[in-house]
Amino acid sequence: MSDMEGSHLNGAVLAGGTVVTGGTEPRVIHDGAVSFREGRIESVGSAADVVADAAGYDVLDTTGKLVMPGLVNAHTHLYSTLARALVADLEPSSDFVGILEHLWWRLDKALTGEDVRLSAAAGAVDLLRNGTTTIVDHHASQTAVDGSLSQVADALSEIGLRANLCFETSDRHGRDARDAGLEENLRFARETSDDGGCSGAPMLTASVGLHASFTLEDETLDRASEMARGLGVGCHIHVAEDVADVKDSLERSGRRVVERLESHGILGPRTIAAHCIHVDGREVEILRDTGTIVVHNPESNMNNAVGCTDVGALLDEGVLVGLGTDGFSPSMFDEMKVANLVHRDRAGDPRVGHDYAGRLCLDGNGEITERLFGERLGELRPEAAADIVVLDYDPPTPVAGENFVGHVIFGLTGWMVEAVIVDGRQVVRNREVLTLDARNVMASARERARELWSRM
Repeated sequence: MSDMEGSHLNGAVLAGGTVVTGGTEPRVIHDGAVSFREGRIESVGSAADVVADAAGYDVLDTTGKLVMPGLVNAHTHLYSTLARALVADLEPSSDFVGILEHLWWRLDKALTGEDVRLSAAAGAVDLLRNGTTTIVDHHASQTAVDGSLSQVADALSEIGLRANLCFETSDRHGRDARDAGLEENLRFARETSDDGGCSGAPMLTASVGLHASFTLEDETLDRASEMARGLGVGCHIHVAEDVADVKDSLERSGRRVVERLESHGILGPRTIAAHCIHVDGREVEILRDTGTIVVHNPESNMNNAVGCTDVGALLDEGVLVGLGTDGFSPSMFDEMKVANLVHRDRAGDPRVGHDYAGRLCLDGNGEITERLFGERLGELRPEAAADIVVLDYDPPTPVAGENFVGHVIFGLTGWMVEAVIVDGRQVVRNREVLTLDARNVMASARERARELWSRM
């Protein structure tokens, strides 16, 4: 494929590959093509027809490749990038609260502004190379708060990743830190309110970030809820990830977590409730009735030994459920595989969960972007944003609409991603990032990580 780096103005066609459209009415088009110009898809169909209608466009040969929509990661933490394989003298943790206290809360207190920028840049490189073009990020750097979301945003804008960002407000470090977190959410949301990509779909949007019920006072929840309403955005919060969150909420308010959050106006159609592992039937009904988004993160949940979200119960009640990595992995392909396996294993029934990967990642995440970005991402159709990935996949069995999710679960991997286009701009070609010096970013991140670990 030729290089379109930095260019949105000249039309281009990806022609000859197997095109998987995604969306509510997915199609598989063999010897297919996708044309796009100025960040918008113009046509999807047979290569002969699309190329004929795109006179003067650059034709990029994708014969033998799989062409599909860019993936969406609906809950992640770029700030955790520099903690990968961390080596530090940390106390072992026997439960989830211990993991937070001994690792993550020490990490986010040690981060500097430069650490924030580098962790975002290095994390974005990994995400793009694994076919993710849009993320919903939940940021924390409790002693480097002011301007931290702009540090993240600048790194993502340079590399070309689409994102919804927020700051993890918490009362765990006192009133001043709480106030700074709320102010950072407010500042960034105002700053990004008029953002748009070349295609008109925003490259950056905002939410109001909150950590979790057990680190938030009533006053903080009320202020965050009022702020979100005033800004016209939702909140992004961890919900009932561990039983400790439930116990605290009952002791604090006499209500379970979802009930407490509802009483303070946190829930709603643009709010993301990440995890929702330890919720009961009444809480599921509240999530449904408020239209709140739930994001499932199976790899992280298994790693922290906190349990598994009852995705089936949520879907049966009509709750919108998406899929995220929670910072555990840069690969949504891996997350989809685990989402399939963990629910079968949990149920002891191989009939369970066979469609979760598609329903959560390919369908649910698309609907989530419609709420957070103002239009549905993650599908190839005329007038959609041109967020596209090309994979080097030579399957031993046919690819068709009815079995594509089977290929996702049993065949596709992030390392097959060969090219990535975001907003009509090619940002990855032959697995090389075109928009910045990825090798230098990773080398700088490694150096920075050692300094960070020593401060922890």
